Amino acid sequence: MGSLSEELERREAETRARVEELREQVEGLNRQIAVEEERLTRLRITRETVDEVLAETAADAAPREPDDGGPVGQKAVGASAPGADAVIGVQTVPSWRPGLEASVLPKTYQDLLEVLGDAGSPLRAKQIAVGIGLGSENLSKIEGVRSKLKRLVMRGWLTENTPGVFVLESRSGNEL
Repeated sequence: MGSLSEELERREAETRARVEELREQVEGLNRQIAVEEERLTRLRITRETVDEVLAETAADAAPREPDDGGPVGQKAVGASAPGADAVIGVQTVPSWRPGLEASVLPKTYQDLLEVLGDAGSPLRAKQIAVGIGLGSENLSKIEGVRSKLKRLVMRGWLTENTPGVFVLESRSGNEL
C-alpha cells in the first residue's frame, strides 16, 4: 500500500503546482485587465474631448451671415433647409439671445437644462449626471456632462458663479 500513498502524494503535488501556476496566470491577467481598462478610460475621455473640440470648431467655422435683426454672425433659427449646413456627428449649441428657446438645442443639452430647471437650485455636474440617468460612478460621463455645462455657460444659457456649480439663467426664452 505504500506505492498507492506515494502515487497520491505525487499527484497531489502536481495538482498543487498546476493550481499555483494558474493563480499566477490569473494575477497576471488581472494586471493586464487593469492596464487595459485604464487605457480604455483614457481613450474614451480623449474621444469625447475631440468630439467637443470638433463641435466647437464647426460652430466657429460656420458661415456667418446677418440674420433677422439679431447680432451679425448669428444665423436665424430655421433660416436654411433642415440639415443643409449640418455636420454629421457634431452637435452645435447656439448662443442664447432674446427670443431663442431651449428647443433649438440638441436633446442632450435640453435634458441638462430641464434637470436644472426642475431642481430650482444650483447643481454640480455629478448631480446633473444623476438627474439625466448617467449615474454617479462613471467619471468620464460626468466629465462629458461638465463639458456640456461649461459650453452652455460660454453660450449664455447657464451661469457658473461658484466654480463647478451651475445655475439656469432665469429669463423667458429658456423654458422647455
